[in-house]
Amino acid sequence: MILLSINEILKKYYGYDDFREGQREIIESIISHRDTFGIMPTGGGKSICYQIPAMYFGGVTIVISPLISLMKDQVDTLNSLGIKSAYINSSLSNEELNTIIHRASMGDYKLIYVAPERLESHLFRNILMILPVDQIAIDEAHCVSQWGHDFRASYRMISSLIEDLNPRPVISAFTATATELVKDDIVRLLELQEPNIYVSGFNRDNLSFKVVKSRDRKSYIVDYLKSNIESSGIIYAATRKDVERLYIFLKKLDFSVTKYHGGLEDEERKENQDLFLYDDAKVMIATNAFGMGIDKSNVRFVIHYNIPRNIESYYQEAGRAGRDGEEGECILLYDSRDINTQQYLINTSIANSDRAAIEYDKLQSIDNYCHTNKCLRKYILEYFGEDITWDNCHNCSNCTQDYELKDITVESQKIISCVYRMKESYGVGLIAEVLRGSKNQKILALAMDKLSTYGIIKNYTIGEIKEIINYLISEKYLALTKDMFSIVKLTNKAVQFIKESETIYMRIEATSKNTKGESGLFNELKALRKVIAENEKIPPYIIFSDATLKELSAKKPINKEDMLLIKGIGEVKFERYGEDFMEVIKKSNVS
Repeated sequence: MILLSINEILKKYYGYDDFREGQREIIESIISHRDTFGIMPTGGGKSICYQIPAMYFGGVTIVISPLISLMKDQVDTLNSLGIKSAYINSSLSNEELNTIIHRASMGDYKLIYVAPERLESHLFRNILMILPVDQIAIDEAHCVSQWGHDFRASYRMISSLIEDLNPRPVISAFTATATELVKDDIVRLLELQEPNIYVSGFNRDNLSFKVVKSRDRKSYIVDYLKSNIESSGIIYAATRKDVERLYIFLKKLDFSVTKYHGGLEDEERKENQDLFLYDDAKVMIATNAFGMGIDKSNVRFVIHYNIPRNIESYYQEAGRAGRDGEEGECILLYDSRDINTQQYLINTSIANSDRAAIEYDKLQSIDNYCHTNKCLRKYILEYFGEDITWDNCHNCSNCTQDYELKDITVESQKIISCVYRMKESYGVGLIAEVLRGSKNQKILALAMDKLSTYGIIKNYTIGEIKEIINYLISEKYLALTKDMFSIVKLTNKAVQFIKESETIYMRIEATSKNTKGESGLFNELKALRKVIAENEKIPPYIIFSDATLKELSAKKPINKEDMLLIKGIGEVKFERYGEDFMEVIKKSNVS
């Protein structure tokens, strides 16, 4: 048997000539049998980092993955590439499970995906003992840490499994979002042995970021969908009720939408997910129950209808746009009322007070993101510990949007003075009402109407005053305590501001609409892809990504040699689909 090099595997099966940033180093570390921890952005190509070593090794690679939908998606993709793979989860019958185990023992599979809950079964763990396991690959490794945003108790079983395997396989672990605290937790809890740790950077240049402050979010979404009618996208909402309401609203307007949340029956969730994956529904409206590990590559936009709980969740969910390397838009629709919803969810779902305090702090970080004047991309990357020297990414709403700078120095002085006179004992809402001169019974009962700062910003609405207060919080002039009923405190920066008479500016954002169009040949190739996908009963993007179709429509190859130069087309893909796509290209050349 001729052993292919990692470059030959990449070209033959995946159709690429070069590795993405960070992939080669991680793969070489794994095949040299060093425990390896890779932190790569969503869409950065983590899967290849353990799949190519799986092809390189003689035995089988066990991939621990958190969602059934991800397993099927990954396995369908691998089998379409000619890489024999299988998954083991609760959806299989005993007969199907026995068949897979038998074939695995015969060496038929290079990769087997399993759910972490499966590791709680002693029978399953005993079965693994008889398989030639060369690698344990742990996807979404942040799930092992209680400080991560998707903690799964079953991930704690992984280290004991590794300890039981003899000989010990090489361990690879991957995540897209990990702060220093979570990173250290992953290494410790998985008991990685002197691991090579690679951080390829969190930046995704192809993604644009935008924050829109609007009380009329439905109108914004309607306008956006009309301008992007052919694009595939995800709209995330915080609660099941929000998902249902938005789904009904958009469905009545004849938009191609479907929905996904934990309140639906399993079968309906699967049907709706397939509608989205197969491009039969353009837009998925979902809670965060949808999407972890979803490999749909042609998602062009991700809109957050509500503010998510933390930056980690936001960046992972937003990162589901543009996985094919093409442009993707990440839009967060901000309404201050959503903060109360998230505070309530933290308060009711987390009993541990230390962990709740951390979650409140994380919620404040994403609230600050929504109010900062600074580059949104830089804000996110610095949150994850990257040292960013530039101030303008040229691809976020703060860096590219038309705006005006408003001098809010006087308003800031009045707000800081009011916080001081209210003895730093109240929240944003009550401070805004005092400044506005509200006749609220609570204010009168507390004699707040007697303060010198009562009613000194009457020319602003309560919402506008809150907006300025939140901006001052994001810029560290003010701070909030880390609990559900957060209290506004003064910082040293506020004291310096009062002493030095500094000028403070806040951006007032403009609005813009997005319009996109695609070439006629691209749409013809897209239509062919849809027909083939329906015949083969697999999602269209598994055949070719949008990026591959765009390169085909631009370069128009009409022979095998040129076709294999297109990124994403390897020998197996060409043998299956090459002639059909070249036929469409030839016809377009004639016309």
